[in-house]
Amino acid sequence: MSRPTLKPPAWLPVDPYILAIVGTVVVAVLLPVSGSGAEVAKGASTGAVALLFFLYGARLSTAETLDGLKHWRLHLTVLACTFAVFPLIGLASGGLVPYVLTPQLQEGFLFLCLVPSTVQSSIAFTSIARGNVPAAICAGSFSSLAGILLTPLLAAVLLGSSGGGFSGESLVQIVLQLLVPFLAGQLLRRWVGGFLTRHRTVLGYVDRGSILLVVYTAFSEGMVAGIWHQVTPLRFAGLLAAEAVLLALMLTLSWYGAKWLGFGRADRIAVQFAGSKKSLAAGLPMASVLFGAHASLAVLPLMLFHQLQLMVCAVIAKRRSRDPLPEDGAVEAPAAEAPAVGAAGTATAKGTAAVTEGPVGAQAPVRPSTDVR
Repeated sequence: MSRPTLKPPAWLPVDPYILAIVGTVVVAVLLPVSGSGAEVAKGASTGAVALLFFLYGARLSTAETLDGLKHWRLHLTVLACTFAVFPLIGLASGGLVPYVLTPQLQEGFLFLCLVPSTVQSSIAFTSIARGNVPAAICAGSFSSLAGILLTPLLAAVLLGSSGGGFSGESLVQIVLQLLVPFLAGQLLRRWVGGFLTRHRTVLGYVDRGSILLVVYTAFSEGMVAGIWHQVTPLRFAGLLAAEAVLLALMLTLSWYGAKWLGFGRADRIAVQFAGSKKSLAAGLPMASVLFGAHASLAVLPLMLFHQLQLMVCAVIAKRRSRDPLPEDGAVEAPAAEAPAVGAAGTATAKGTAAVTEGPVGAQAPVRPSTDVR
């Protein structure tokens, strides 16, 4: 007899990994690290993020990426949504200060709009909705690559010195901590790629553990600096409402914009899911460098938006999966057979998603399941 596995309830709308992040925040609030311990934690966090992006680079197939360039119109559309439309809406959110958002929360809201798109969740939802999964893979990967440079550059232009002291030195830190390890992973992929593929499940825990360490360090610094007194329940509710409007706008614009550009149903699904999301895995390390002790407030909007996008897109993907097949008779693979998320998450059989962002290029076919490994 097989051993029983621990699974979250099927009705639970929250990604268990998000619960782990929330638990990490609680630990940081109750037991923040300070003094020499804070220096050790910050050094460990920096090393973990460098390892994370090394793994990103080592797992991304250069050949697959170059092949995906053939669908360049779709990728440009997703990049425009991620790094043009989102930032414009983020700039417009300045009108919410001080009535809905505080200046610090608005900076975090704007930073959220500068972060690249996700890979894993975009693929999972595109698969469930019977969209163009290969296009979603490439679009998410290209967005992640572009974000390594575009996100800090956009932050320099749009946030300036208000972004927790952003400077040329911060940009150098981003390059050394994120881009250099990523390129090293690409260069060494031919020697380490096979090992990483064979051990993707174990290394998935390394990915998620790195993010949890970044969260703990950022929120510990925020507690020590005493910045959490700036967030009242009313401001928190205002932030949540603003993010709901942001997500609704991007879902609508990406869907009907793709239709206006002449994309078919499968491509429109890929554009909608890849063009309306933001990556928690990529945003957290960048925020820790750009905002320093204020990173906890800066990443709060991103953490909320990440969970909101998972719940809303799960509902949309389920409804899209019931759409009639194309009239030309093309047979689309069922969601259960299409590539979904890799070691860091799965797409559920009922259309809801237990999706955790994993490394770029770590996709593999998975069986429908409600557990998160």
